[in-house]
Amino acid sequence: MLPGFEKIIEERIKKAQKEGQFDDLPGYGKPLVFEDDCCVPEELRLAYKILKNADCLPPEIELKKEIIRTEDLLAGMEDTAEKYRTMKKLNFLIMKLNTIRNTAVMFEMPQKYAEKVVEHLGKNIPADKEK
Repeated sequence: MLPGFEKIIEERIKKAQKEGQFDDLPGYGKPLVFEDDCCVPEELRLAYKILKNADCLPPEIELKKEIIRTEDLLAGMEDTAEKYRTMKKLNFLIMKLNTIRNTAVMFEMPQKYAEKVVEHLGKNIPADKEK
């Protein structure tokens, strides 16, 4: 920085403080809250911050949010046909999320119909074959 430039900056900041130009800033008088971004690689931190400030989410997170919304919708549903269509949509979203992640099968999110199939099959077992 040029010599004397820092002094000019300091003087302008002090003048603005005296005039009260900083008094109406959000968070005035409160301690600064720093985000813990130690888990984010240093070279990605700025890009992540820009995306966050723009309310831009990665596709995986958007899908997870839609899955949660669909599960909540499904929980309050009583119409069987509508519930079936919503379950199909939910399973499609889960399948889409699992393909985006590109991880091992054991880490994939399970689809929601497996427990229903097991429950249904359990009802259809004749009484003499049950253990």
